[in-house]
Amino acid sequence: MTTLSPAPTLAAVTGRDRSLDLLRAACTVLVVLVHALMVGVTVSGGMPVFENAMDTEWFAPVSWFVQMMPLFFLAGGATAVGAWRRARARGETAGQFASGRIRRLLAPAVVAMAVMGAGLVALGLAGVPAEIVAVAGFRMSQPLWFLGVFALVQALVPAMVALHERRPAWGVAGPLLAVIAIDAARLATGVEAIGFLGLAAVWLLVQQLGFLLGDGVLARIPADARAAATAGALGLLALLTSAGPYSPDMYVNLNPPTLALVLLATAQVMLFSLLQPALRRLAAVPRVASWIDAIGDRAMTIYLWHMPVLIGLAGVLALLGIAGALDLPAPSTGAWWLTRPAWLVAAGVAVAAVTLLAGRFERGAFGPAAGGLRAAAAAILAVVAVALIFVLGLSGPVAALSAGVMLLALRLTRARAGDIHRRHAPAARIPAGRAVRDR
Repeated sequence: MTTLSPAPTLAAVTGRDRSLDLLRAACTVLVVLVHALMVGVTVSGGMPVFENAMDTEWFAPVSWFVQMMPLFFLAGGATAVGAWRRARARGETAGQFASGRIRRLLAPAVVAMAVMGAGLVALGLAGVPAEIVAVAGFRMSQPLWFLGVFALVQALVPAMVALHERRPAWGVAGPLLAVIAIDAARLATGVEAIGFLGLAAVWLLVQQLGFLLGDGVLARIPADARAAATAGALGLLALLTSAGPYSPDMYVNLNPPTLALVLLATAQVMLFSLLQPALRRLAAVPRVASWIDAIGDRAMTIYLWHMPVLIGLAGVLALLGIAGALDLPAPSTGAWWLTRPAWLVAAGVAVAAVTLLAGRFERGAFGPAAGGLRAAAAAILAVVAVALIFVLGLSGPVAALSAGVMLLALRLTRARAGDIHRRHAPAARIPAGRAVRDR
């Protein structure tokens, strides 16, 4: 049996690696920035036109630098491997750990979902054309895939860490072979839906790379070798996107996730490991640390709410444009770019204001977490809640249904009174056979 012996990293000593906090905070800001730049609003024939302003040929090479979703999963894996080991040492079960992860993701999501649904209903009642309401629902739903997939892979952390500790090579090779098989089947059949099986395989693989990062395994590899691995991954990615079957746009490779995204993640984790010592020093600067904490404490709230805020601001621009109070230049023109600084400031202020109001739901107090079958059911319901949005399309009724499923999942993550009593009862008062079963 091959066993990994983790290197004594900062995360192992303090329980927290500030370079990972910095990475998460920077990625959160970047995702808001990129989505804000995608907002294109014009008026034609007295009607608003909403489009993706980044749907241009020049965005493909830029996407290699601004595709940050692998970094979220890398940071999540690097943090989770240590968190699970500490929880395990305290006597926490795998189910309790999974419940804790799920509730921290779904608690702020329930409120966001309810507000988005109410907003879409309000637009319909106000007489906004159905096609515009549908566009608003579609745009708001686009980032939500992350919620379901991240909940799934985080719930599987105990199982994947066990594989990582016992068979580290297979922890990476297993998901990688699955990704290659899924891509091959999709390309051979032309059935794009097959690619969505990669939602589990790709992101579990990226999370495994995060385990290697969190364990310090990558730090033990010579810097020259990591630099070569970065260049090799990017070189293979360039080959597969220029002469192979993959799009050069890394956002296209996100939907569905493909091997191209795995290569990008490999380059990103190797490069991050090279920069990590410098990033730790940067994260220790007091002003930077306070910025990291302010964003990190509300990261999920920012992620969930930024798109509804941007859609709301786009609606305001459309109304001003229709009224003739504001000239709305065509996206990607020189005049449009001149207006971007003001737009980004307005978007940042609006997102920050909404985050301050909604952030309380992310930092709420939670009771004892449930384990066992309740935790497994909660994880499944978390995925179902998000899947409903993409199968049915985000609308008022679908948002209400999704929020209801999330509430049920949250209820399942809460330990029942009898379970809590048994967990904390003196051992002498529990029959021996029952004590064994309860563990």
